[in-house]
Amino acid sequence: MELLAPSRWKCIEFLSDIHLDGSDLPSFEAWKHYLQSTQADALFILGDLFEVWVGDDALGSGPSFQSECVNILRQAAERLDLHIMCGNRDFLMGAALMQACQSMALADPSVLTFCGQRILLTHGDALCTADTDYQAFRQTVRSAAWQSDFLSKPLHERQAMARSIRAQSESRKQSAASHVDVNDAAAIALLDSAHASLMVHGHTHQPGDHALAPGLRRLVLSDWCLGAARPRADILRLCATDSGRPSWARINMASTSSAMSP
Repeated sequence: MELLAPSRWKCIEFLSDIHLDGSDLPSFEAWKHYLQSTQADALFILGDLFEVWVGDDALGSGPSFQSECVNILRQAAERLDLHIMCGNRDFLMGAALMQACQSMALADPSVLTFCGQRILLTHGDALCTADTDYQAFRQTVRSAAWQSDFLSKPLHERQAMARSIRAQSESRKQSAASHVDVNDAAAIALLDSAHASLMVHGHTHQPGDHALAPGLRRLVLSDWCLGAARPRADILRLCATDSGRPSWARINMASTSSAMSP
């Protein structure tokens, strides 16, 4: 997907990996406050907005935490342009959800052009190529056949299956010797294919700023966890400047802001 920022966009913000599920109230309240107060012209959520999403029909099951989140998103969408990308935990978000929160579904990957710069946006999980078990799982669950079969099951059965899959995933991560990061060669190849010089992604929960090669850069979003020893709730802010060169800043919603080098 190619997106050209309209001239009225002066400030854009990016976040990912909020993992909303109702169990982490401080993170939910911080996210809610952020959406109600941000002055950005556009917001890009790059995956794992929800801890799990088992189908858009969950919204029709009466008042719920999910429907409260949708109301917050819809209210924000009345003030700014909202774009949402699926992640590895909420890849079953569909058209009905996007319509309910008045947002635009964002393909993974997508390229955003802003102030003359092409920025590649992705969740990032597809670039963690060393995690071969996950990549095999990803290929299975992203297939049309698997999704059709899964969505045909009753809601309560899907919710139970999702809990089981998450428990297995957490157990596997605890036993892993190290956390698998994005493969830089894969990131460079994706940037080259998109004719972009900058990548913004989440998924790894390892916020950072990486020089991949001369002229190529990878900015990593944090997850949101205000209950951690060092609370995390980052956004990346991109603003137009009088010079015509965009200015980046990383803001931790749990503490103070710090500027990033341009």
